[in-house]
Amino acid sequence: MSAPILPGATIGVLGSGQLGRMFTIAARRLGYRVHTFSPDQDSPTGQVADHEVTASYDDLAAVSAFARDVAAVTFEFENVPSRTVEALGAGTVVRPSGHVLHVTQHRVREKTFLVGAGIPVAPFAVVEASGDIQRGLAQVGLPAILKTASFGYDGKGQVRIAEPDAASAGWATIGWQPAVLEGVVAFACEVSVVVARSADGAMVDYGAIENSHRHHILDVSVWPARIPEATARKAVALARAACEALDVVGVLCVEMFVDAAGDVIVNELAPRPHNSGHLTIDAHVTCQFEQQLRAVCGLPLGTTTARAPAAAMANLLGDEWGRGEPDWAAALALPEVKLHLYGKLEPRPGRKMGHLTATAGTPDEAEALVREARRLLTARA
Repeated sequence: MSAPILPGATIGVLGSGQLGRMFTIAARRLGYRVHTFSPDQDSPTGQVADHEVTASYDDLAAVSAFARDVAAVTFEFENVPSRTVEALGAGTVVRPSGHVLHVTQHRVREKTFLVGAGIPVAPFAVVEASGDIQRGLAQVGLPAILKTASFGYDGKGQVRIAEPDAASAGWATIGWQPAVLEGVVAFACEVSVVVARSADGAMVDYGAIENSHRHHILDVSVWPARIPEATARKAVALARAACEALDVVGVLCVEMFVDAAGDVIVNELAPRPHNSGHLTIDAHVTCQFEQQLRAVCGLPLGTTTARAPAAAMANLLGDEWGRGEPDWAAALALPEVKLHLYGKLEPRPGRKMGHLTATAGTPDEAEALVREARRLLTARA
């Protein structure tokens, strides 16, 4: 194994949103410099990084120059063009690898990989031509979800199909793109597990986190998940198995469905820190962003020991600004509540602007507290 990249070195981040911002804050606290690369200026990451490079991901000359100036590169999103990853790899260490990104940025490749690794997924069929949809419905049943094979997130690029006659119109809705047709899982709850893995194969995790969504966007996460202990162990085992099978060096979040019988089915993989793991910043000794840095730099992974028995996170979308500036003082008057804003200048409905976290003695108490804090932001309006 190569020598570790020590504090004082410069780490590159491809992408410049809130995940890169929180990674940069963790890296600078440990004494690293951070350069960020994206098409955007005055970005959430660029505001806190040492240097912000603004260029297209397809500008391979700029990508190569960026790689020469850093000791390693990591990512805050997985939809990176393969040529960009190759250009980065020619100039520096890239973690996670291009193989990991290649698998996880395409739903067909991801699900095929998981099945090959013996990891359970929802029934699915590949859609590449109009005739594939009806054949797929016969295979997975109704209702079903049609999802674009690439570039879908927060419910974008998805359409629910309840009747066979709606299939063709559903495919038109997502632009006749290659897609995956998934059978709908009758789940009792959704959970995620965030795993960090180093180059030598060592792994740590934060256990199962329980997630609830609103309008297909993550709304509230609660740790630990309120599921039977045996079910939580299944979820962790599947997440670790996926991380090892992919040979991830960095952080992997595995999103899963839990059904009424306690069976766990993998939904999606994210080879980076995840929205549901934001609560680790305030609830655990080593947060998911510091774990990403440690793994990328070849340092020992940190402990995931909790600072409190339970925690919860509530997303703050641009909708919270609909009636004016939120009442930050009201939320922060609650002593166990923390505020994290992302530096985005324009609040828009559905846009993630920040999040709140709360720690408490039980998951129920943590969830109630973080929801109350969010309510107070707009109570005076």
